[in-house]
Amino acid sequence: MTNYKNEILKNICYTDLVYGRINKKLNIELPKEEIEKMIYEIIEQTDITKFQKTGKNIYITNNYRNVILTINSYTNRIITVNRLNKKTTKNH
Repeated sequence: MTNYKNEILKNICYTDLVYGRINKKLNIELPKEEIEKMIYEIIEQTDITKFQKTGKNIYITNNYRNVILTINSYTNRIITVNRLNKKTTKNH
């Protein structure tokens, strides 16, 4: 199993549009710096067994925070963050 965690933590990047998308998806209003801090902490706290590469994306499931991050595996760019639904949470 490839350890994507360290690579992502070292090289994660963002587009201007993703900040608005994260605020909208999570129903929050955080500035860029706070979003970056939150995402970094989520990745850091998530066990490597919860990192799954499918196609060009890496999905990071954090049940404690009830979110799943989608990151491009080639660029380490955050694509989006979604809340887990109850059905998904029970399965992980």
